[in-house]
Amino acid sequence: MKNQKLIGPIKQLVTLENLPISGKLSDSDLGIISNAGIWIKDDRIVEIGTFEQLRRKIDLNQVTRYDLNGEFVALPGFVDCHTHICFAGSRAKDFSMRNAGKSYLEIAKAGGGIWDTVTETRKKSVTELARITVDRANVHLERGVTTIEVKSGYGLNVQQEVKILSAIQKANNRTKADLIPTCLAAHTLPKDWSGSREEYLFDLVSKLFPVLIKEKLCSRMDAFVEESAFSPSQILPFLQEAKRLGMDLTVHADQFSTGGSKLAVELGAISADHLEASSEAEIRLLSNSKTITVALPGASLGLGCRFTPARKILDQGGALAIASDWNPGSAPMGDLLTQASILATFEKLSTAEVFAGITFRAAAALGLHDRGKLASNQLADVNLFPTSDYREILYQQGQLKPAQVWKRGKKYTRKT
Repeated sequence: MKNQKLIGPIKQLVTLENLPISGKLSDSDLGIISNAGIWIKDDRIVEIGTFEQLRRKIDLNQVTRYDLNGEFVALPGFVDCHTHICFAGSRAKDFSMRNAGKSYLEIAKAGGGIWDTVTETRKKSVTELARITVDRANVHLERGVTTIEVKSGYGLNVQQEVKILSAIQKANNRTKADLIPTCLAAHTLPKDWSGSREEYLFDLVSKLFPVLIKEKLCSRMDAFVEESAFSPSQILPFLQEAKRLGMDLTVHADQFSTGGSKLAVELGAISADHLEASSEAEIRLLSNSKTITVALPGASLGLGCRFTPARKILDQGGALAIASDWNPGSAPMGDLLTQASILATFEKLSTAEVFAGITFRAAAALGLHDRGKLASNQLADVNLFPTSDYREILYQQGQLKPAQVWKRGKKYTRKT
């Protein structure tokens, strides 16, 4: 059975191969190959080049050919490095109330807010949550998102957090997308917890952490560092213990107030996400660190607040990824490409900076370096857009979707 494939000719293949992990980028460095081909073996890219070069090099009797008419643009599969897609229920009432001028406290008193989602998610079984997560992951996959980070955080006790992470694990076996689980049990203090914030965090460390390690449910730990959730001093021992156990750290930082980004840098977190409230001091600190910044334009759109200062971060040499923050409360859209296109307009990001932010830079925010570029030995995660000009993709603000999505060397077709 043939396990090699040749795809092409492709009008423009955007490799991103030689782009750096940090700093501003020019479209002249995108690494575009015209009339290109992709040679795949199993789940990896063997080689890219012009279609004619590859045809001459390959024994065509040993490959399955996927002939295109050439009017396509190829990009690496997208990576969404921050989502909350394992949840139940809807917060449409919250959105309506917020747009009508109600405050967060007023919405919470009316039965909305995160506790509404926690209540609905707790009602669901592992199987039900896995099905919901698969459905959302497959929507993402159809839009070209081939790797998806998925957080817990709507359980807010040991049993429920284990349930959610188990559901994510089960969902990963039922979708072609790669799901990367992250524990966000330190999302906020649950309403049904009678003790202090410090006692809640200690309960998680003593009871939840051993289960995560034993059952291999995740290797990433997140925390919401904010005045309404956990302060830097409160969360520090929690994250230090997670790091001691070998987990990668990421932080919900500087969304409404500062402090989280400084903690993320001091702990060597792999990423600091949100950053809408970051000032010049935080931008400078992040840009001079190895912590990747993650912009979440969906949350800015959902809440009607400022965007992450992406332009300033890049200009100061920082590494910028862009993610959807797909969640029921502040970012229900979940369309990564649309959000990234809008962020580009408001923050004046080059096409190269956006493409990097939703591919290899986002992969690096997950500790993954085998995807996000079209190059030899990378995963064969490929998006083929029905256009002859790569600039159309952002110009159409997410409305131009991939005509074909390839995941690990296989063309994705959703089962109906």
